[in-house]
Amino acid sequence: MISRRGFLKAIVVGAVVYPFNNILASEKTARTLNMRNIHTGETLNIKYYSAGHYDSKALEEINYLLRCRFTNEVKPICIQVLNLLYDIQSIFSIDSRNAPLQIISGFRSAVFNEYLRRLGRRVSLNSFHLHGRAIDFAIQGVSNRRVFYAARAQGVGGVGLYRGFVHIDSGPIRTW
Repeated sequence: MISRRGFLKAIVVGAVVYPFNNILASEKTARTLNMRNIHTGETLNIKYYSAGHYDSKALEEINYLLRCRFTNEVKPICIQVLNLLYDIQSIFSIDSRNAPLQIISGFRSAVFNEYLRRLGRRVSLNSFHLHGRAIDFAIQGVSNRRVFYAARAQGVGGVGLYRGFVHIDSGPIRTW
């Protein structure tokens, strides 16, 4: 028998997830990311998934945009993180006609990670950024708090709320 608390939790989860069911509706839906790397000024508006297949050329371009800004090293970005970023972008109706997602950090080299640690920044010694499994971003015109809650509602990976951005990763489900 379900408890009253369990029933209320199910109602709340259903109310949060149901409006986004069209985002999760089809594996065949084309996926496009519209991004701007705030450190390099580079922009990319690219379809990376269509008709059930990922476009390897598009993924290479995404990986380049999300490279380490300190060393210019490029590493493949985890598809799960890209799909999460796409889902969040879709929730706020961000597409090729809107302002791009503001990318703060994608892949981060070990050299850059250590540099940030020495500066006193609160970066993890074994950050998911080091493995191409994390992205820090903001959405112009949308509060980071709203983006955080939307990302958390997806129930995928880690989600962190910072003063100037939201962190998402493909690690265990957790928030901070």
